[in-house]
Amino acid sequence: MSTLTSDTFPAETALDERDGRYLLKAIVWSHAARRRGNRPFGAVIVSADGEVLAEAWCNTAETGDVTGHAETNAVRMLADRRLPRETLAGATIYSSGEPCVMCAGAIFWANIGRVVFGIDAERLRVFRGERGDQRDAELSCRDVFRASPHPIECIGPALVDEAAAAHDGAWKS
Repeated sequence: MSTLTSDTFPAETALDERDGRYLLKAIVWSHAARRRGNRPFGAVIVSADGEVLAEAWCNTAETGDVTGHAETNAVRMLADRRLPRETLAGATIYSSGEPCVMCAGAIFWANIGRVVFGIDAERLRVFRGERGDQRDAELSCRDVFRASPHPIECIGPALVDEAAAAHDGAWKS
């Protein structure tokens, strides 16, 4: 894990108690995903008034659905609730890892107004290695959110050591 302390990685963001509590909950889901044989990612969506709207983990290995990332699974759970767009604009999605391009798009389309994530994509790439089947589109979620016509606040990386723990030994070498 010493390679994760490099000065080339983004600085860690300090969180308040509420953000820290819900991000840790997403990290717990990342461990659950790993125990189930999936990639270690978890997500929790919380309304502005503190109601947990959805909780999910990555289930790509157990379902075979390549879009079964934690964030997209959580966003799908919102569909049944038919929440007003204004409610979602005030919501926060907590993700154990920086949302990929697909997940950032789902967050945008869901109108979720705030994202707090744990381990960033740069640190995740250290775990993934250079294998072609483990590579991601090297585009930050912030780039996707900057293209949005409505504001999406993005906070992270945060609680990096806690978020990284689920990835230690989880990726093929």
